[in-house]
Amino acid sequence: MNYQIFEPNADLATFVKCYWTLESPKKSSPEKQTIVPDGCMEMIFHYGDLYKQYLPNGESIIQPRCFVFGQLTQPLEIEPTGATGIFSIRFHPEGFLPFATIPIKEMEKKATSFKTLFGREGLTLEEKVLKAKSTAERINHVENFLIARLADAKIITGIVKSTVDLIIDSKGQLSVGAVSQQVDISRRQLERNFSSTIGLSPKQLSKTIRLQAILKKLLNQKGKKLTALAYDGKYYDQAHFIKDFKEFTGITPKEFYGENLKMSKLFYEG
Repeated sequence: MNYQIFEPNADLATFVKCYWTLESPKKSSPEKQTIVPDGCMEMIFHYGDLYKQYLPNGESIIQPRCFVFGQLTQPLEIEPTGATGIFSIRFHPEGFLPFATIPIKEMEKKATSFKTLFGREGLTLEEKVLKAKSTAERINHVENFLIARLADAKIITGIVKSTVDLIIDSKGQLSVGAVSQQVDISRRQLERNFSSTIGLSPKQLSKTIRLQAILKKLLNQKGKKLTALAYDGKYYDQAHFIKDFKEFTGITPKEFYGENLKMSKLFYEG
């Protein structure tokens, strides 16, 4: 399995967190992989074989070859159908807004096709990226496309940007009331701005960022006691910590150790 991360062009760094690629040969017994919410939307290109996506009702679908996946609020289970070849653009929590052509909230928890979002231009981008012979060439095609569509970078308000930065800097440990006070905006207005800009509420983003910090501790400090992890995350108690953890990963912290952690870490290290 070969996972690599690449930095964006300086003109796009405000919006794009990173690019990443994942390549892996076909396995005789493919395994499910759990993707946990990270507060970021992704633009995905499958230049390898497609992935199966499991639905909450137990059924499954085959993901499109190219799409933008909206905000996750619950774990997502996927499984390769063959050899993996993925190129992805991971946006900052508020970063996709300048490129969106439909309301961000409508994209939540689902894959939206490039044709739906960008029409013929989106299909042309798909063709260029899928035919590209290197990651550098793929990045070049995507950056040209995004820069050309960046008509109004100021669509992301200073309030939203500063609030997102505050939530990330505090590792999601501030209450929504404390956040709204620090950025000097009413809680209701803040929630309305977040819904249209990010597709999550401030509380949802805070819970996601806090969980991400815990996941990285699980990855880097294996064997650490759950009580210590709950304390580090400033949860009320261990039961509250386990409840939130299971909501976002589908399993308990103890169950998350092992192979599931090994596979999932690829999608929240960037």
